[in-house]
Amino acid sequence: MDSAMNLPVAVIGAGPVGLAAAAHLLERGLEPLVFEAGPTAGAAVEQWRHIRLFSPWRFNLDAAALRLLEGSGWESPRPTALPYGGELIDSYLTPLAALPEIASRLQTGARVVAVTRQSLDKTHVRNRDTTPFVVRVEHEDGETRDHTVAGVVDASGTWSIRNPLGTSGLPAIGEDAAADRISAPLPDVTGRDRRSFAGRRVLVVGAGHSAANTLISLADLAKDEPDTRILWAVRGDSAAKVYGGGDVDGLPARGQLGARLRRLVEAGTIELQTGFGISSLKSLDSQVTVEAVDGRTLDADIVVPCTGFRPDLDILRELRLNLDPAVEAPVELGPLIDPEFHSCGTVPPHGAKVLAHPDKDFYIVGMKSYGRAPTFLLATGYEQVRSVAAALAGDHAGADTVHLELPETGVCSTDAGTSCDVPAHAAASAESGCCGTPEPVLVGFPTGLFHGRSGIN
Repeated sequence: MDSAMNLPVAVIGAGPVGLAAAAHLLERGLEPLVFEAGPTAGAAVEQWRHIRLFSPWRFNLDAAALRLLEGSGWESPRPTALPYGGELIDSYLTPLAALPEIASRLQTGARVVAVTRQSLDKTHVRNRDTTPFVVRVEHEDGETRDHTVAGVVDASGTWSIRNPLGTSGLPAIGEDAAADRISAPLPDVTGRDRRSFAGRRVLVVGAGHSAANTLISLADLAKDEPDTRILWAVRGDSAAKVYGGGDVDGLPARGQLGARLRRLVEAGTIELQTGFGISSLKSLDSQVTVEAVDGRTLDADIVVPCTGFRPDLDILRELRLNLDPAVEAPVELGPLIDPEFHSCGTVPPHGAKVLAHPDKDFYIVGMKSYGRAPTFLLATGYEQVRSVAAALAGDHAGADTVHLELPETGVCSTDAGTSCDVPAHAAASAESGCCGTPEPVLVGFPTGLFHGRSGIN
């Protein structure tokens, strides 16, 4: 990055990875300017605060952020404890965002709607690498303002755009019209959203750990509300991958989740429909009829879409990106994370060089860097931003030296490609099942959360 610009570096998103990026930039002597669309840091995580992560605290904390926090007298959580999303916010993100070093550089209620080069659209080349970026932001005061910056780190995640219910990557016919019958991806069915689910016929769609979490919570709800009926539809021929490794799973919390889910299905508490690829939805009075490609139908009062997430690339239309055509990740990263071919094992540590795009000094990091792939780890995001900050500061040797230590679970992923790296989600697995290579612990997001991808960034 041309330090002569004397301009800040924009960070889009104030989730765990976005705030970590700010901390690393500060350590490098660079000035971060963080834009968060929500009202507070970690606003996306707030949507799944009731979900517990599979990975312990020690894998959920960024080193540079810790150095800032420890200097303030902050008390670290117990490293081996498994935090809920709400604890991630209350015990880590909120104190981090409140530090003067971060708070003075954080703008909340600031939604980025476009990123471009100053006075250049994407068709112009001359002096492009040395031309500042312009980040257009809609602020909560109703004004839209352009901010001139030297570099951009997009850590906005994928939580805002879920994958559709339909097959072939498209919404099912009638899906938009039935929007009032479709819930948020990870509803708090036993807490704040209880009234929407109690005593109702609920259809959960998806074969990841977001689905598993929701189904188990619905079963808990049904104990007090016996009229609650729970339906579960998966596109594959079996739900075995969701059940996971049981007692031999290297992540005990994940193994217990799968084992309990299996018992609920076998007991008939949850009615499972396999091979149910959705073709259409039709609202009728107070219910919605969901039809599969093979003609089967299910009637429900409400549908929970645990189908994963995808990146919002519209804000980047005027930048020169180089994306993998399959997963919409940076082109060099795509083959390393494509769930069609990588069912388990660790993704090699990677940094600025792999994440770079033709537009110099622009990087997509965190869950969004994995595009549609549901195998992201929060710890991976922290190493990404450490490397990116080094590259922006001109320390290319530091940027290229990437290292990441992750725990091994001892079993392959049990997620069929719909979970994320945050809450109870594990890395996605191929349909072929376990491959015998230890898998890293997921840090972070809901079905699409963090690994699985909720997008926490």
